[in-house]
Amino acid sequence: MVLAAAKSLELLASPVIRAIVKARELALGGASDKRPHPTTLYDQMRSIGWVVLFERAGSEIVFGAVTQPWLAAPTFRSIPADQFREFCEPGFVKIVWTLRADHVDDERSIFHTETRACTTDAESRERFRKYWSFVAPGVKLIRVAMLQPLRRAAEQRARAEAAV
Repeated sequence: MVLAAAKSLELLASPVIRAIVKARELALGGASDKRPHPTTLYDQMRSIGWVVLFERAGSEIVFGAVTQPWLAAPTFRSIPADQFREFCEPGFVKIVWTLRADHVDDERSIFHTETRACTTDAESRERFRKYWSFVAPGVKLIRVAMLQPLRRAAEQRARAEAAV
């Protein structure tokens, strides 16, 4: 239930998360993405270019994308899962984002989210370090801001299932 709730989260419904995204746009001089996108996390990530690198049904999903996040309006390149590890075109960052729910008992789970990044060359590494020093606090705040809505959604799913 926890992973299903995470996949269905609507992150941009949060005023805090929208403000962080807008602050990044303003700081880097980018414009909002005006294209229509799905609102749920899983579908939204896929629509902007992230691919599913791995999925363990009901407990873990690993997204991946290749990008240049330091750009004002970065795009996410969809590299097929079987080619992601070997991708090495200079000038990019490969990002992997994991969402995982570990079962504790019949009433509890522990949710984990982890992001890892690997640059494809030294210049990109330096650019990413500078970028990350700027955005890391916002990314951490987004992770914290998603926890309470996730908990509410998972508990609501549990109550609905128990009522059946």
